[in-house]
Formats: sequence, C-alpha cells, structure tokens
Amino acid sequence: MRFCLLIMAKSPVAGAVKTRLCPPLSLEEAAEVAAAALLDTLSAAVSTPGAVPVVALAGVVRRADVRDALAECAVIPQRGLTFADRLANAHADVARYRMPVLQIGMDTPQVTPSLLASCAEFEEAALGFALDGGWWALGLRDPLRAEVLRDVPMSQADTGVRTLAALRDLKVRNLPKLSDVDTMADARAVAAQAPASRFAVALADIAAVPR
Repeated sequence: MRFCLLIMAKSPVAGAVKTRLCPPLSLEEAAEVAAAALLDTLSAAVSTPGAVPVVALAGVVRRADVRDALAECAVIPQRGLTFADRLANAHADVARYRMPVLQIGMDTPQVTPSLLASCAEFEEAALGFALDGGWWALGLRDPLRAEVLRDVPMSQADTGVRTLAALRDLKVRNLPKLSDVDTMADARAVAAQAPASRFAVALADIAAVPR
C-alpha cells in the first residue's frame, strides 16, 4: 500500500530548534542534535516501504547534509501562524496525492522503516501518543479531516487526549507510544533506544566536550 509520509520539520538553526535543551546544551549544540534527529527521521522515511515522503518545512536550510537528505523527498513550506494551523494546512496540501497520510515530526529519531510501515496500516485514522501527553504520529485516510486540529491546543499535557476526542467521528487505531525529544531526559532516553543513530552519536559527542 502506498501512503504519504508527512514530516513536520524545522530547519536546524541555532536558537530556532530544541531550545528546551538549553541549558545544559548551547544553542549551537541543540541545533546539532536537532539536525541529527531530522537526518535520522528522513533516512527512515525514504527507506519505508510504500511511503511517499513529503517534508513540510519551516525555515531556510543552511546545512549541506540536510539539503542532500531533503533532495530525496518532496518539500513544501509550512503555512500558518500557530502549530495547529500549520499541521492542518500541511495535511490539506498533501491531499493532492490522493492517498492516506501518516504524519510525524522530527522529534522521534528512534523510528524505523518497519515501524512507520506498520503504523500506516489503518482503516480511517491512527494516533500515536507521546509519553509527555502529546502525540508523535497521526494517520488519516482523508487528510482533510486534519481540519479538526485547528481547535486542539498543541504542546500541552492533554494534547493527545484532545486530539483523540477531536477524531471521535473516526475509527482510530492506537499506535505504539513513543518518547519524543523535548528535554535532556527525553534525549538521553531516546539515544539509549537507538544507540547507533546519528542522534545518539551527536548527543554522545556533545557530552564528551569539556565544560
């Protein structure tokens, strides 16, 4: 089965990404970790069977390695003032592909092609809760149904529950629960789950730098 794998991403620019990791990380180090997470995510996406990877991107990409990875995907700009609006708009933008959509972010670098392919198997909708109460993955047979996200407060402890309630008219498959990367505790936990990932290597290299 073919499906659109929609990735919401920010360009890894110091001061614009992963600022909740600072301190102990510097803004430049947080951007390096974010770049590694994005590269891991893109690598998994392009290797996922049946996936058509589309990246909804915010910001200007300055890193050559990220540009090279994005070249293997379709890239569209994020639109909207709030994150909820940008999510809904991104789903509407990929509706032209006329296929189911599985949407993730760049905060779960531990994902694998096999996990993503299995998460794309749903009848009407799918939702993967994050350990912090949000969600890391949303699947929709009809991406225009993401319009309900505009009324869901994002980045809160009850975002996952509220999103599930907003999808109450659909049959929703529960996906595996994952930890996304917001804090250093999250980062260390995710790195331990995927020790060979770029993310884990970047975090280890930064930890080895004398303070």
